[in-house]
Amino acid sequence: MEKELSRLDATACADLVRRGEVKPLELVEAAIARIEEINPKLNAVITPLFEKACAAAQSPGLPDGPLRGVPFLLKDLGVQTQGDPFHAGMKFLKDNHHVSDHDTFLAAKFREAGLIVLGKTNTPELGPITTTEPIAYGPTRNPWDTTRSPAGSSGGSAAAVASRMVPMAHANDGGGSIRMPASACGLVGLKPSRGRVSQGPDHGEIWSGCVADLAVSISVRDTAAVLDAVHGPCVGDPYFAPLPARPYVEEVGAEPGNLRIGVLHGALNPRLPTHPDCKAAAAAAAKLLEGLGHRVEESWPECMGEEEFSFRFGSLTFVGTAADLDYWGAVVGKTIGPDDVEPYTWDLAERGRAITASEYIQNVDWLHAYNRRLAAWWEGGFDLLLTPTFIDPPTPLGAFEPTQEEPLRGMLQALRCAHLPSFFNMSGQPAISLPLHWTEGGLPIGVQLVAAYGREDLLIRVAAQLEAAAPWADKLPPVCA
Repeated sequence: MEKELSRLDATACADLVRRGEVKPLELVEAAIARIEEINPKLNAVITPLFEKACAAAQSPGLPDGPLRGVPFLLKDLGVQTQGDPFHAGMKFLKDNHHVSDHDTFLAAKFREAGLIVLGKTNTPELGPITTTEPIAYGPTRNPWDTTRSPAGSSGGSAAAVASRMVPMAHANDGGGSIRMPASACGLVGLKPSRGRVSQGPDHGEIWSGCVADLAVSISVRDTAAVLDAVHGPCVGDPYFAPLPARPYVEEVGAEPGNLRIGVLHGALNPRLPTHPDCKAAAAAAAKLLEGLGHRVEESWPECMGEEEFSFRFGSLTFVGTAADLDYWGAVVGKTIGPDDVEPYTWDLAERGRAITASEYIQNVDWLHAYNRRLAAWWEGGFDLLLTPTFIDPPTPLGAFEPTQEEPLRGMLQALRCAHLPSFFNMSGQPAISLPLHWTEGGLPIGVQLVAAYGREDLLIRVAAQLEAAAPWADKLPPVCA
């Protein structure tokens, strides 16, 4: 029975609970057993909350939401839960035993959906780097190849779901951090539109609106279900995405129509060569979409070839990191110095402190103007853009570590990995990574589909169509419950 439960997605687990065939506590205890079995091999779950989870599963007050009783994990970044450790990948917060004093709005919505939080997952320090190897907790390993990274910054969540510890886990994305771990671990990862999911009460927006929260999952229907559960404005939000015409779960299986889809096979920057396997993934997905009746042609927003974008986008992370260090230092009551954080974190913060307020505002204005040029391509008659999710297969662990010769190695590697996803963090458009390709060596390679702002409905329709045509749920990694 336990093995059978490990193969079910969140929707199927919730259906069992709804029909009375399985109790929430049974699902939770089975997931705890899987975590205890698999986590020592992967280091994905860093803060177990098993006692609280079992108590919630047995509570008569467990909300009767659409995902009632489903075991769930929270990434230890962005979303806080009252009374639980919150470290954001920082040794500084870990050493000072920081505990959250409140729930964020999204944590409350996850609970209202009936999800049961079993623990927190690993993340790089403050999240700006695209691997999950913090000094505070050590590296998370990719269940498809434990010598490789599950990417980042939601690598802990992705490794946990891919290995079937839980069917779904929270993730967030400021430059590809949902989509890249989904790609590296063979999962579905949707970055919603800007303002679709609230980041309150702590933030109105993060990195000038680049960061979005949702989850990594096994199936498209799970992604639709959790989006239904958590989308919508909360009190005091500065803006919010237009509400959908109907529930997102109703888009699963709905006919998308015959769409016009542009395909870009890799990075346009010649200094960022795209791996042949990633190009092959995009080509295979394009062929599959053509076979489903869509019109696919080589086309993309021309401005994606402008090198200046990466420098402008990078500056948001510099300033954001500087602000984070000031914030957490004030929360703990200690000034954070260079010995309190990882070298790349301190370097990013120092670069951020060198940017004046006027320069920052000018930079944001440049990026907003860039967004208008980018989004104009969708206004020109295309429904979707297809690309590789990122330009390399899963990277070996240690590839981001700085050296004396390359002190900025980690940051430069992160900018390289995030090249294709990051355009759409800045534009605020929804983008999804789907596990449609595997290398000859058995590593998953995701493809990215991008829609116009607010069109998660279209992404879910097409993603479900691709899932039905090329199912992936039965493809399991070597390290799996």
